[in-house]
Amino acid sequence: MTQSPLDPVLDELWERRADLSPADEDARKVVVAAVDQLDAGEARVAQVVGDEVVVDERAKRAILLSFKVLEMVEGSSGGFYVHDRVPLKTSFPGVRVVAGAIARWGSHFEPGVVLMPSYTNIGGYVGSGSMVDTWATVGSCAQIGRNVHLSGGVGIGGVLEPPQAAPVVVEDDAFIGSRSMVVEGARVRRGAKLGAGAILTASTRVFDAETGEELPRGEAPERAVCVGSTRVKSFAGGEFGMPCLLVLRRLEPGQEHDKLALNDILREHGVAP
Repeated sequence: MTQSPLDPVLDELWERRADLSPADEDARKVVVAAVDQLDAGEARVAQVVGDEVVVDERAKRAILLSFKVLEMVEGSSGGFYVHDRVPLKTSFPGVRVVAGAIARWGSHFEPGVVLMPSYTNIGGYVGSGSMVDTWATVGSCAQIGRNVHLSGGVGIGGVLEPPQAAPVVVEDDAFIGSRSMVVEGARVRRGAKLGAGAILTASTRVFDAETGEELPRGEAPERAVCVGSTRVKSFAGGEFGMPCLLVLRRLEPGQEHDKLALNDILREHGVAP
């Protein structure tokens, strides 16, 4: 486990989690304090260090323990009624929150984020300058970088268990096209662009359209323009198209924010941006 800013008592509580309940007041105080740190951005479930996604297992444990030590309670935030163990988030300093946006306690948004009517689960983290567009979902513990656009209806999957499992990571300057899905701890590297409807899982095969080379599975390469595609695979019952991710082109440094160039590349290949 990497160095964590969270209370090491969480590790002890994790070892005896089967015996915990809302009646354990001391345990609840430790867990609530840890999730408060996640909520404030003082801790986070995972981040990219060097080239590796480093997971804070203690943060994951705090979230899972919250389901053991918090009671089901009724509550409300604005016009939303909830009956849950985890309340809704109430503090959004410097964040634009449009009516209909929902975020659970334990998620964090850096100043400059825009939340359209959307949903962000506990442990989710969204960097400055990013937009979570209409009906997009940021799953539990998903890590979204800065200046990212999650277009309408995008599904960013959540990963809670096991605690050491890496969550979905979308790095800075990425663009995720409408109705795309990124799940199972997949990774979208810095400046990558996914065309509408792309699906990326941890086991998705990734190919370079120009060379035919197979690239690391479950990753959209840095500054790559990618679309969902299929590859033919033979089975006993015949040949079928299996989903994959196709890299159409790699952008040069400095092209990350040029949405017009992105749209032109996608239209050139008959794909909606």
